[in-house]
Amino acid sequence: MSFAPSPSCPGGVRSIQEQRERWEKKRSCAGREMVQTEQQYCEQLELVTTYFVEILKAKGTLRQDIRESIFSSIKSIHLVNQTLLAHLEQGNFGLGFEQFCPHLHHYNTYVDNIQTAHKVLQIQIKKNKGFRRFKKLQESRPEFHQMKLEDLLPLPLQRIQQYKHFLRDLTENTSPDNPEFEQLSRAMRAVSEVSQHIQDNARSHENHLQLRRVQKLLKGRKARLLAPGRWYIREGWLRTVPPKGKETKPKMFFLFSDILLLTKPCSSLHPTNSDKFTCQRCYPLKECTVDKVFGHTKSQGGLISLTFPKAKLLLMSSDQEDINDWYRSLSLAVGQLKSKGTAVHRRDDLCRRPLRSYEESEQTAPRTPLAPPPEHHNTTSTQPHSRKRNMEPLEGSRSSPVIFNSSQPLTPSETSSSAPKRIKLSDAPKAGSQKSSGSSCVIL
Repeated sequence: MSFAPSPSCPGGVRSIQEQRERWEKKRSCAGREMVQTEQQYCEQLELVTTYFVEILKAKGTLRQDIRESIFSSIKSIHLVNQTLLAHLEQGNFGLGFEQFCPHLHHYNTYVDNIQTAHKVLQIQIKKNKGFRRFKKLQESRPEFHQMKLEDLLPLPLQRIQQYKHFLRDLTENTSPDNPEFEQLSRAMRAVSEVSQHIQDNARSHENHLQLRRVQKLLKGRKARLLAPGRWYIREGWLRTVPPKGKETKPKMFFLFSDILLLTKPCSSLHPTNSDKFTCQRCYPLKECTVDKVFGHTKSQGGLISLTFPKAKLLLMSSDQEDINDWYRSLSLAVGQLKSKGTAVHRRDDLCRRPLRSYEESEQTAPRTPLAPPPEHHNTTSTQPHSRKRNMEPLEGSRSSPVIFNSSQPLTPSETSSSAPKRIKLSDAPKAGSQKSSGSSCVIL
């Protein structure tokens, strides 16, 4: 018996063959599980479309706009998935998903409407007695297996997440030489985009709920938290260190992506606001500088310094882990806001009065000279009484934008309307009216 190695490498060939067999086994297992779950998913979609969408449309229990708000594009999703199921049952995973992905816009529509669907459904259950009885009757059918309509509506969102995992397993266990490899890879990228959209939608909804919760905790309407682009980060109790060495006071802080709210609790004796907070200051984070004064080592507590353009805030906590979390959250929020280069809110900037243009300043310059002309000196010196009488109406007319609001450009109508009033109030001669008005501008 010879133990000499053969020219070929049967050990290497055997290992490659075993690896391919393992891939095929995992692929078959993932494909079989996908087919089984797809069958169950299509049955559940059929329950919703048959026993709710179609019957409600035939009976007219709900108006068409209410039905569309609750069920959205679930009927179109059911038709698309029936076609996908037929391909999966035949083992055509690549072809099935290649034809399925162009219809993913139905899922995007459903994702965008899911929060509205839950809200409208709860309103109809509460106020529509006929729909409430119909819903209870349909859910009592044996086909529903004690599932409620609220449990069936989120199924398309959950199914997209399952598709993502199934397609990843199928792609990883498919040889690149297989024609289905490219089809499955493209499908996984398309489904991953819808999955990301679902996650973003869920995070946005959760953030909206947090903003509304904090808004209800605040007394009055001083702070408006519901704003586009604002994200809730955290909240908690911290002690503020006063600048003159007074006793530290506990304050409730709410940190958002662009602002920091400093609040204090309302009086416990208040009949309605005992569980709320009063907003004392709102600090913008765009031009904030965060520094840790102490607490770098494993000591007890720490101190954070927040420097703003017109204020400085010292925050202290006896909990070392808590103060470190606040420092990280504040630093991250300030860093992200500065990296964007734009603030979330620009209401103050938009409310600022615009500067006058060069043309407008040229037009207004003759009416408000910086220095009086030489020929006006004699007039003012010889007529002190008329000069004094010109001053009196100008000091009393505080609301005149021509005189007291230099930031606004003057229009021709304002100029023509203001000049006769000065002449009428000052009993100066007709020929010297222009000189007296010019001297009044010099005084202002």
